Amino acid sequence: MAALLATTVPQLVTGAEAEFGDSEAVVDGDVRWTFRQLAAEVRRSSAAMIASGVAPGDRVAVWAGNKHRFIVSALGAVSAGAVLVPVSTRFKGDEARWILARSAARMLLVDNGFLGNDYLGMLRTAGALPGKLDVVTLGETGDGDARAFEDFLQGGNGVPRGLVTARMDAVGADDVSDMFFTSGTTGRPKGAMTAHAQNVAVYQAWSAGVGLRRGDRYLAVNPLSHTFGYKAGLLACLITGATLVLQTVFDPARSIELVGHEKITVLPGPPTLYASLLDHPARSTADLSSLRLAVTGAAVVPVVLVERMRRELFPDVVIAYGLTEACGTVTVGDPHADAQTMVRTVGRPIEGTEVVIAGRDGARLPPGESGEVLVRGYNVMRGYFADPEATAAAIDSDGWLHTGDVGCLDADGNLRITDRLKDMFIVGGFNVYPAEVEQLIARHPKVSEAAAVGVPDDRLGEVCRAYVIPRPGAEIDPAEIIDFCRERLANFKVPREVVIVSELPRNAAGKVLKYVLRAQSDPGAGV
Repeated sequence: MAALLATTVPQLVTGAEAEFGDSEAVVDGDVRWTFRQLAAEVRRSSAAMIASGVAPGDRVAVWAGNKHRFIVSALGAVSAGAVLVPVSTRFKGDEARWILARSAARMLLVDNGFLGNDYLGMLRTAGALPGKLDVVTLGETGDGDARAFEDFLQGGNGVPRGLVTARMDAVGADDVSDMFFTSGTTGRPKGAMTAHAQNVAVYQAWSAGVGLRRGDRYLAVNPLSHTFGYKAGLLACLITGATLVLQTVFDPARSIELVGHEKITVLPGPPTLYASLLDHPARSTADLSSLRLAVTGAAVVPVVLVERMRRELFPDVVIAYGLTEACGTVTVGDPHADAQTMVRTVGRPIEGTEVVIAGRDGARLPPGESGEVLVRGYNVMRGYFADPEATAAAIDSDGWLHTGDVGCLDADGNLRITDRLKDMFIVGGFNVYPAEVEQLIARHPKVSEAAAVGVPDDRLGEVCRAYVIPRPGAEIDPAEIIDFCRERLANFKVPREVVIVSELPRNAAGKVLKYVLRAQSDPGAGV
């Protein structure tokens, strides 16, 4: 297969065009493109990038939802040799502005007005638009500081086809292809740089491991601005010839409708997605018999949920593990394992990747003993953009990526994740970093100190709870802290509960004991 011989994303596009031709590639409402049509649209987008002055290595940000224009913008950018910088549609102005400024983005393609959000207005509220930023609007909502997408595309009409092809061919296997921002535990997000060849190879291995194949119809509910949606979705479908059916935002009734109408066979997502589908009343009258494969992870998966998924929806269920710094994938589980084994482990490392468990002293631990999960191989990022200190802290001199997760390996080499060294928690499949929430709450004029933790939630797996110490003489209504956060943070980061306290539990060094806070299931106060 031509796509399997690719070492760059542009080669994936042209290889899929040659191999899968008139097979359906992308479905987005009334837009239905074959692989041949998709390749043509990507070339148009790439030509427009070139005409706009985008040079190899420039960063191009895409701030949009799961729509066909995200796909052509992202693939057009990397085909022109640029580095894709996705921005979550859940982000508010200050969050997005940080990423644009930190990445030194040359261009921003934004679906202004998506779900009623004035993204450019949010950026202006957070401060002026970053200097020298070329802005293109992807949706119907225009803006005085931006070009419409059709005008952007028309600008590329004068670029010769040969120049576009030459630019695509010039992209190298080791060139950086994307920069997904991840916060770690130190507050502001860092851009994890990954290269073309490693992403292609990782998702060839991922596709083979989970069983994605030509003719599959893949419902993309996971955001394309996330590695799960872009890499395990778009790139994997280009590799295998599967059809990518886009759903703008998750709504269980709409997902059920799409599964029946589009004969969906593959539906990846966080555990909360499957719980919502299983319990939705529309399922009882829908034909969901086409469903074959579920791929999940990112949170603890209850045994009973896997058993129900297998019994009522999917013959095959796969649990995988990964992180942004490892191209999104480290291990893939066995779809035919029993439910107990499946939820107890996250599978084995993908081919060419090593996983070891290290003790506090760095010594390697034997099977069954818990320690930090270290990863080494072609999937490890090139580093954090413009942050050598953070890179050195994450990847040691022997090339091992320190994940911050605690786990153990069984005798068969299956990885089990048992805890986190980092304080990060996961809300409905989205990572939340307490330092970012805490720093924001601390800016409230009545707040002296704050600590944020993840606490169990039946629907989302975990949600944020914030403990807040008021400034002397101040009285705080928990609701005003939640409102303060809701105006400034993506909704999945906003505390669902705020507890007002006079002090926080600490160790002898003064560090807040997060495990004590997490154990307080009934604080007796809050919203």
